[in-house]
Amino acid sequence: MGPGVVVTGLTLGALAVVSLLAFQASGAQERAGGARPSASVSASSSGPVASATPTASATPTVPALPATSGTGLRVVYSVGSHHVWLVDPKKNPQVVAAYAVTPGSVEPAPGSYPVYSRTPTTTGTDGRQIEHVVRFAQQNGVVFGFSAAVDGATPTADPKTKTGGIRSSRQDGQLLWDFAPNGTKVVVIA
Repeated sequence: MGPGVVVTGLTLGALAVVSLLAFQASGAQERAGGARPSASVSASSSGPVASATPTASATPTVPALPATSGTGLRVVYSVGSHHVWLVDPKKNPQVVAAYAVTPGSVEPAPGSYPVYSRTPTTTGTDGRQIEHVVRFAQQNGVVFGFSAAVDGATPTADPKTKTGGIRSSRQDGQLLWDFAPNGTKVVVIA
């Protein structure tokens, strides 16, 4: 064997060991609750490159848009999974945003409702400053709408108080605010 074959063999062996160690380290960090790192090692500018880049995401998975969500431009809210989908059939993909929300203490009845009122900022029934309030229904004296707390909090609603505020993060609240002017269809599903 020539010296080039030995060097290439040693380089490939070293890259395999580094890749294995990077993979093991990412698994140990994931089990400890941390983010998974990526490692990339280059032997030389013209040599082979080994890469250990795990692709797990720390972001919770949003369920696929339910088939029973209606048609057309709409906001879909699932009472069962507490997720929201913003759907525009003219876009590809049609679901332009999807995210988890925290419901109020009372849920709206399944059905289709138009957005009838919007308020940039106000105080919620829980006393928190809220923004991007998009109201779509009133039932038995409870007003239902989407909003985001200015402080970013999404606490569980007090079951002793009838509230219909469906809270999201501020970023998601901005997305819905921009997507749903008055008259936009909101489809509530079980």
